[in-house]
Amino acid sequence: MSTKTRKIKTLIVDDEPLARRTIRDLLATDPEIEIIGECSSGLETIKFIRRQLPDLLFLDIQMPGMNGFETLAKIEHEQIPAIVFVTAFDSYALKAFELHALDYLLKPFTDKRFEEALRQAKTHVELKEINKLSQSLLALLGEQAGRETLGAKRKGFLTKFMIRSSGRVAFIKASDVDWISADDYYIKLHIADKSHLLRVSMNELEEKLDPKRFLRIHRSTIVNFDRVKELHQNPNGEYVVVLKNGTQLKLSRSRRERLEELIMNDYD
Repeated sequence: MSTKTRKIKTLIVDDEPLARRTIRDLLATDPEIEIIGECSSGLETIKFIRRQLPDLLFLDIQMPGMNGFETLAKIEHEQIPAIVFVTAFDSYALKAFELHALDYLLKPFTDKRFEEALRQAKTHVELKEINKLSQSLLALLGEQAGRETLGAKRKGFLTKFMIRSSGRVAFIKASDVDWISADDYYIKLHIADKSHLLRVSMNELEEKLDPKRFLRIHRSTIVNFDRVKELHQNPNGEYVVVLKNGTQLKLSRSRRERLEELIMNDYD
């Protein structure tokens, strides 16, 4: 197949609407790409691929219910397209992708990194290398299944954030973060009097953080429990979380019980 004779049929899979929109916007100006659909779940993806047979798939790994690996394992070998994984996995887990020469986008990714992954994917499609990549994919899925079996009781959580700025990369310990807020298509890490933006959704980040240390107290706010000083009730009946540095954050009613439970356990 040549990209000069027809466009590359592309499917975007992510359970987060904002994440899908980000990829869709980045693909919109490419004349060689035709976005034929978007899916938000593994089951929906399986049905779509069997029906539409896309050439290229942007696939999020961390989805509720059926994750990306489990989804691919249920697709017939000959129907697997070229794949660019979209993931928030740490650098150690990503070595598996590199070993099998499969491309991935590590969240948060830059526009330049996205362009590199897309260019590589288009080359695979044009040179008809899908079968070779599928063999690598099957090997990766086998390794992943083995890791999940051995590590089912040792779920790892995010311990560091990688911050890119002005051509430099800095690593920030998760334990150093005071609180996290949503900021349009980004999240903002608050550390003392500084803040850093990352392109990742709150839902995706919440899944990667240790729930014994980080708690989502509002749809747009996650706090480091170690930074919580007290709960305070305003005259209007609403509760706020007061951090040790004096920051006050709104606490949603539905999440107050979980925070109070953590506080009580901390005193046990």
